[in-house]
Amino acid sequence: MGSNPATLPQPATDAGAEGLAALLAAPGSAVVALDFDGTLAEIVPDPEQARAHPGAVEALAALAPRLASAVVITGRPASVAVEYGGFAGVPGLERLVVLGHYGAERWDAATGTLETPPPHPGVAGARAELDDVVRRFAPGRQVWTEEKGQSFAVHTRRAADPDAAFAALRAPLRDLAVRHGIVLEPGRQVLELRPPGMDKGTALTAYVRETGARTVAYAGDDLGDLSAFDAVDALRAEGRTGLLLSSGTATAALTARADLALDGPSAVVAFLTALAARLGGGA
Repeated sequence: MGSNPATLPQPATDAGAEGLAALLAAPGSAVVALDFDGTLAEIVPDPEQARAHPGAVEALAALAPRLASAVVITGRPASVAVEYGGFAGVPGLERLVVLGHYGAERWDAATGTLETPPPHPGVAGARAELDDVVRRFAPGRQVWTEEKGQSFAVHTRRAADPDAAFAALRAPLRDLAVRHGIVLEPGRQVLELRPPGMDKGTALTAYVRETGARTVAYAGDDLGDLSAFDAVDALRAEGRTGLLLSSGTATAALTARADLALDGPSAVVAFLTALAARLGGGA
């Protein structure tokens, strides 16, 4: 993985150093939370081809038994993240939870159960108008739609000019979302339309309160992870300790706020492996 597993990178901020020290001192009172795409898995042109980085499952299986919980928080359906992550049936992952659709869905590794809400009617209404919006505002741009059940995402990554296609569609898709009572979540060359009321920060806060954890570490790579960073800051203000990790440098606003900047999924996996080793877990 490119580094000595025993070498644990150190945060650049005092708050981050305090969070890491608390995690090492009392891991059973800590939650380690991670985004999936761009954090545990590399960003790829076709999201259906995304898979957890080699070593990610092994590292989590070594780390999770020493924590209050490990949790993956993603905009993907929980079942898809479980499949692409390879999380099901792995010894050591009994304390792993996957929160899909920004927390609307939940999969528990200990039981294998999946909880999912009924679809939001606004998503279906917006999807029915989507093709017309794309034809009007981004004709011939080679954008494509990823169906997620509870939401859908318009990807511009395959377009000849992905950023121009993203810019052309952002305002029209925002208006489409508003008309149907849902929200637009911009990301890295992707625009997702999803139900309101849930984001990664809301999901993370609720999960930390559920577990009673006193320390929370969160790793992410994209604009949708900023709400989770906000949640960690709010939990710190309540007296908990926290550690903010960024994966890669594609989202400058996230990297600037991170206590520890990691160079993409390979470095995230190396960090998890080193953390498990420090806590006495083999990976």
